[in-house]
Amino acid sequence: MNATKQLLTGVRVADFSRVLAGPYATAMLADQGAEVIKIEMPGHGDDSRHLGPFTDSGSTYFTGLNRGKRSIEADLKDPEDHAHLLDLITTCDVVVENFRPGVAAKLGLSYEDLRAVKPDIVYASISGFGQAGSQAGRPAYDTVIQALSGLMASTGFPDGSPTRVGESIADVSAGVFAAFGISSALFHRKMTGEGAHIDIPMLDVMLAMQPTNASIHSAGSAPTRVGNRHPVSAPFDTYRAADGLLVIAVANDRLFGTLARTLGKPELATDPHFATDGQRSEHAEALRVEIEEFTRRRTVTELCEIFDAAGIPNSPVLDYAEAVDGPIGADRGLTAADPRTGHAYLGHPLLVNGARPASVLPAPRLGEHNADFAEAGRTKPSDPTDSTDSAEPTESAN
Repeated sequence: MNATKQLLTGVRVADFSRVLAGPYATAMLADQGAEVIKIEMPGHGDDSRHLGPFTDSGSTYFTGLNRGKRSIEADLKDPEDHAHLLDLITTCDVVVENFRPGVAAKLGLSYEDLRAVKPDIVYASISGFGQAGSQAGRPAYDTVIQALSGLMASTGFPDGSPTRVGESIADVSAGVFAAFGISSALFHRKMTGEGAHIDIPMLDVMLAMQPTNASIHSAGSAPTRVGNRHPVSAPFDTYRAADGLLVIAVANDRLFGTLARTLGKPELATDPHFATDGQRSEHAEALRVEIEEFTRRRTVTELCEIFDAAGIPNSPVLDYAEAVDGPIGADRGLTAADPRTGHAYLGHPLLVNGARPASVLPAPRLGEHNADFAEAGRTKPSDPTDSTDSAEPTESAN
């Protein structure tokens, strides 16, 4: 049993979402103790069950996003299944969906429909462009949102093309904001007795995730691609070592003085080209020459030891396996394994009273809990371990 303090124990979630953004949010809720009931298309289930990579135990992608949940199959267009789902909703605290706007209403599962049977329901809708407006009906996937939000145009090197961030960051960020919105609404309900409809547009989320670009735009300039360097601070970049690259990150004058002394060039701290952060940023390439005169003669390991000793933020440039399996990542204790499939996944990133929340159930087999919910209006179980989309054919947000 999980002995970790779980902040959402007793909360029941009906999860109609598919693929990434919604399931990411509900996995966060499950880790925090919520009972998440995943409602899936009969015979097929969530599309992510069929997305690789695969092992003999199934999709590792599905496992990581659906740990700790229960699965029931329901045909949302079938009147009997629909009636059972409404009974289920009366016992739920939260509903999560990522249908294209308008689809939930056609299925009789809109916020208004469900509020009629559960007045204090917290209902979260994840979509590309929100529930209203001229773009609401457009399908949206992560790459589309990265392109539309300006993130792609400001990522990459100046002489290269706009570049997608190397993760589905718009989907994941929408999932995080959904979990935040749901948790906030549950607190509001506790205080007032009122439910809420939380609208999570992926585009709005991705725009809000760019405070540096927003500040550049507000100052009257256009964010541009600057490679690995920080757009407004220096030295804040990757620098060439004898055997690879390392990151150096210096964001104030005091720390730059420390770097200058460590480089054996204390005069850089008073050089009029480098005396302030703004001047250093303006002359970043000249500063690179000064830094790399030192770094190119040493290995990445040697440089990290030197800069660590001086208290200068630095890092080797690791690949994902090195980051997760190496000594620093392993020390975080973030990696967990599904007890059924053995698939490794990254657990909840927050700690509560020093411990990491974790769900107790494995990722479910399709329809594994159908029998448990044959009588959908049953009371919430006291023990979360007692256990043995039928979406309209239209795209949802990831």
